[in-house]
Amino acid sequence: MDGQHSGKQRSHTAADRTSALSPGPRISSRISESTQDLSHRKAPQTSAHGDRPAHPPTILLRKSNSSQAALGPQTHHMFLEKAYNAAICFKMLRDLNGSDPIRLKYIVKKIKSMAYKAPNLVLETIHDYFADNPEISNRHKFRLFHILETIIGASDALEETWEQAFMKLALENMTKSTELDEAYQDAAGNVLVAICRHSWRAVAQHLEAEVLTGVFPHRSLLYVMGVLTSKQELLNQEEKACWEEWLIKIAFKSTQFLKVDVWSRELLWVLTRPDRTVQEQAPEKAFLFVFYGLVLQAEDDSARVRTHLGTLLGTSHQWPKQREGIALTVGLTAVRHLDHVWAALEQFGRSSPIKCSLHSFSPKAQTSEDLRWKWASSTLLLAYGQMAVKAKAHILPWVDNILSRMIFFFRYSSWDETLKQSFLTAILMLVGAVSRSEAAHSYQFSQIPELSECLMVLMEKEPKDTLCTPTRQQTIHIICSLCKLRPPLNLEKKSRLLTVCLRSVLALPLLDVLEKHTCLFLEPPDVQNLYSQTSEALDQMLQTFITQNPTAEELHFLLSHLYVWLASEKAHERQRAVNSCMSLLKFLSNNLYLDPKEDFKRIGQLMGMLGILCQDPDKATQHSSLEGLGHLYQLLLRQREASRVKEPVPKKLVQAGQDGALLWSSGDQKAAPPAPPAPREAAFPKDQIFQLSSHQVTKEVMKHLTLAELTDLIWTAVEGLGSTSPFRVQAAASMLLTAVQEHGAQLETVANLGQAIHLQLCSVRIPQAKDDALQAITLLARNHTPELVAAFLDFSITLDSHAFQLWRALGAEQRGSRLVLATLLAWLQERPLPGGPSHGGLPPADKAHLRLLAATNTLHSLQLAQEFRKTVREAYPQLLLALLTQVHYVLEVRLPWEPPPRPGRAAAVSSPLSMSLEALKSLLFTTGHCQDFARLELQDAWDLFTNLDTYPQGVGLLARAMVQSPCRQIKAVASQLLPSLQSQEERARKVAILILNEFLYSPALLEVLPARDALMVLAQSIRDPSPAVRVLSLQGLGNILFHPEKGSLLRGQLPLFLKGFFRSSEPVVVRVMGTVADALHRLGAHGAGAHSLPLALNARSFFDDERDAVRAAAIALFGDLVAVMAGREPSSLRTQVHQGLVPLLLHLRDRCPAVATRARFAFYRCAALLRWRLPHTLFCALAWERGLSARHFLWSRLMTQSQEELSIHLSQALSYLHSCSHRMRTWAALFLGYTTCYHTRAVSQLVSDAELKLLLCTFENLKKEREPGIRGFATSQCRFLRELAARRQ
Repeated sequence: MDGQHSGKQRSHTAADRTSALSPGPRISSRISESTQDLSHRKAPQTSAHGDRPAHPPTILLRKSNSSQAALGPQTHHMFLEKAYNAAICFKMLRDLNGSDPIRLKYIVKKIKSMAYKAPNLVLETIHDYFADNPEISNRHKFRLFHILETIIGASDALEETWEQAFMKLALENMTKSTELDEAYQDAAGNVLVAICRHSWRAVAQHLEAEVLTGVFPHRSLLYVMGVLTSKQELLNQEEKACWEEWLIKIAFKSTQFLKVDVWSRELLWVLTRPDRTVQEQAPEKAFLFVFYGLVLQAEDDSARVRTHLGTLLGTSHQWPKQREGIALTVGLTAVRHLDHVWAALEQFGRSSPIKCSLHSFSPKAQTSEDLRWKWASSTLLLAYGQMAVKAKAHILPWVDNILSRMIFFFRYSSWDETLKQSFLTAILMLVGAVSRSEAAHSYQFSQIPELSECLMVLMEKEPKDTLCTPTRQQTIHIICSLCKLRPPLNLEKKSRLLTVCLRSVLALPLLDVLEKHTCLFLEPPDVQNLYSQTSEALDQMLQTFITQNPTAEELHFLLSHLYVWLASEKAHERQRAVNSCMSLLKFLSNNLYLDPKEDFKRIGQLMGMLGILCQDPDKATQHSSLEGLGHLYQLLLRQREASRVKEPVPKKLVQAGQDGALLWSSGDQKAAPPAPPAPREAAFPKDQIFQLSSHQVTKEVMKHLTLAELTDLIWTAVEGLGSTSPFRVQAAASMLLTAVQEHGAQLETVANLGQAIHLQLCSVRIPQAKDDALQAITLLARNHTPELVAAFLDFSITLDSHAFQLWRALGAEQRGSRLVLATLLAWLQERPLPGGPSHGGLPPADKAHLRLLAATNTLHSLQLAQEFRKTVREAYPQLLLALLTQVHYVLEVRLPWEPPPRPGRAAAVSSPLSMSLEALKSLLFTTGHCQDFARLELQDAWDLFTNLDTYPQGVGLLARAMVQSPCRQIKAVASQLLPSLQSQEERARKVAILILNEFLYSPALLEVLPARDALMVLAQSIRDPSPAVRVLSLQGLGNILFHPEKGSLLRGQLPLFLKGFFRSSEPVVVRVMGTVADALHRLGAHGAGAHSLPLALNARSFFDDERDAVRAAAIALFGDLVAVMAGREPSSLRTQVHQGLVPLLLHLRDRCPAVATRARFAFYRCAALLRWRLPHTLFCALAWERGLSARHFLWSRLMTQSQEELSIHLSQALSYLHSCSHRMRTWAALFLGYTTCYHTRAVSQLVSDAELKLLLCTFENLKKEREPGIRGFATSQCRFLRELAARRQ
């Protein structure tokens, strides 16, 4: 059927065309032809619109039961249906003359629907409607033209008859003036444009005839030509090329009209006529700029060309489309007249209006003339860009000149958005033209540095809180293009460009904030899409940099500029930075530009930063960081594999990008610089690493890092500890701990690492992060204890809480604590002499002194740490000897003390001597040697250590206290004495011989060092180089241990010494008592024997002597006697001790400080002999407490331990109420007051009335004391004693 209808159509074509073009109504002919058109409607269509769904006919003819004799039933049905539809179409065309917009819209829709099924029917109906109704209104025709344009444009084919008919109709109406003005002409012209889709050459012939008449073409003709030139979809590529050739031919033929003034003036008038809107330009005007450029391009007379260009440039530059059109005309002219175009632009650029617009434009007084020239520099910029685009390869020698002019106008023109956009557009056109030229690599462009400066200025001037234009994106694209030109940007320039671009893009606010800034715009930009494109441009810039210089050095350079953004405190900045970093790494991982044999620089730092960001609170940042870490892992694996297996590298490969374009074009291989290495095929799987968690990825990556890279990663983690972001601190601490757990034994720069952790630890506020950092120190101590100890000593002269935590972490493991203590002891033995050469900074000796003092202070502090308690007890002998030697060293060299400055800290720092003494005291106190400490403290013996002359006496008293305690560490200390006696240091030998002399009185010494061996040691020490050691050795040789017969001789002299107690000379008495005390000490374990009781009685008799020195000597002698006889004392001596307690207690308030000191020590010795409980509390009360609470405690201890002697205590206390010393009376009264309160019945029975009155009188006087506590206590006691006296009466 398709073939039959086609043949029938062809047979009737001529007759149908004749009837269709005849004037008057021809309904019968339309109906007859509709029969033929039906076959087309029913036949399958193979047009471009064949995929559209079929729509039912608008109106269908009902079935008829009648038939005609001449036609068969089927033909008759089709005839009636066609006639009915034609009539309906005719009626709808007539109804287009209505005024109801809704009705009109409906009719237009129905006509288009009908034309879709039967286009010839509708076209014929429209043609006949025009022919039958020549008087229809212009508005009605206007609507019919729109219908006709749509139908012709949608048709797959247009018969020649319709083509000629409707072309004639369009040409007749295009130049017609109506009340609709240009809209009517444009509608008719659009019909002609629609016909061009089917036969553009026929239309072109008519246009050519009209254009070349010598009269300036009507605007409607230019409109049609403008639409055909601008709309790419109207013509295919071949037709488009032919159209352009036709335009060039017409332009060549039109050059004759440049000589015609009327034609030229008409042309200029049309070009300078204001557009209907600022943003849009009429197609005819846009085409005219193109046509004018082509005409000038074809003109051979260069003078005429320059004249016309000058005239064109002298027109207004106020409107953007006008500026673009002028620039396009200039660019097209430059294709043949580059020199003359350059001259014209130069002449215009140096004209007075341009100079005024550059230098003296004032926005406050804008006249019409000002506005005409205000943006002339923008026109020049665009003209230069168009020159480059149109001139193509011929532009290369002109590039530097063009760039210099562009830069000039950019710098000296009035700055606004128009200038900025024109500059960017022009530069984009220029670099695009240069990049497309294969010979560009053979040129050196001298203006590139200046241009990069302009681009940086432009980026820096962009608003920091808005994103409304593609300026950033365009600028970055220009930078990418510049990177491909010669000479390459130097490192400093490239660094500044990177910094500016990254800051301009990454520092933008959140997208929601950016969108809020555009909410008041009439046409708000798509901020989401704009930022996405800008971000992609930034990523492309980074990729361009690395492809131009594909080295590990370049990669490190690029990433170093991203680090500051990866560490940003703002989440959206971190997210953007890590996305850019990930994109760059993904690009390198997929394309393999980097040479795998080249070592990556600071890859550990990047892995550390990405590993930390894997713990970012933002999920997108986490994902991007983990993905980036995976790509970096692939690069690392490839590099490691390449270092093991050497493979040939292909010299020349070409890699196609995702869009199919070549990443590297061959270009001019001879003139081009060495091209970057082409990508190689990936040899490692990529998916496995991306399936792991961030912690697993980090551990896996660490396995493949070199020691230097691992160190970089750890340093990155340490730096992260100082961040203000909690997540970063915790992530950094976890990474640090993981790295040390896995690879801590391999590290080398541990000392610096430890110091850095100390600096960062003070800012860590997260407990878990601090614990992880300290745990890392503990793990490092397993293999690097000496280095860490040396490093920590640098900040331990004044030990803050963070440094103390580090030391505790260093010794958290038992093995580590022992090694730390051993290392500190080794440092303590490094005692340099003062002075020495200095080469800047502190002299070496001073540095060693500081380390020595730091070791001393650290030992002092670590004695209090739980982690070191057991180790300190084990090392007590070594520590004791070392600290005693240290005290002697400090006294000997008299170190000048100026504590190192600590920023922001003004705490008082102990002197070296006090630091050493405090360490010694703490050693005794914290290792369970409280009795030894108490004996020295109660004697004020620590003062002896502050002077070199009394130092031996102090060491002797310490050793004597250890013997008298007795100390359980005597054997351990004694075993360390022999090595000390062999020391090279005189002071160490001196300390050892002092202790050995006292230990000779201890039976425990003989278990370690028998008497014969001890005698041999002392005999060898006689030959010591030090006179002091020789003297001390001689004293030791005279010990009773080696001469037992001395015991009986010394005891025999004791009765004779007792007579000396009663001499009248105070010094004699004091010396005699001192001699007796010395004799008791020399007797040692032999003791005083039977002479102990007379000595005790005589010593007690002098407790209340009026002479202070005698009292002090007597009390000291009594204490020495008690100490010597402890453990083997007779019962009579214990009685004397009991009777001496109250006098000693009361003499604690003696007016003489020496007496009070001797009384405290003697009281403590008596309590030790009597084995009182709570000896430590008793010592504290005696040594440091001075208030009523201490007095009450001492009284309670006395009453609790010796209640049997209550009557003696009371009588002794009552006797002191008659003392001439106010202090003694007060203390006695308080003693009696306490006893009265707690032992009321015993007091009432034992105290006489006279004593009661005396006691009452004493308390009445105590009411006047200054101390409120005593006054209150005295008042209550007076009340109680009066009641007691009243009961007795």
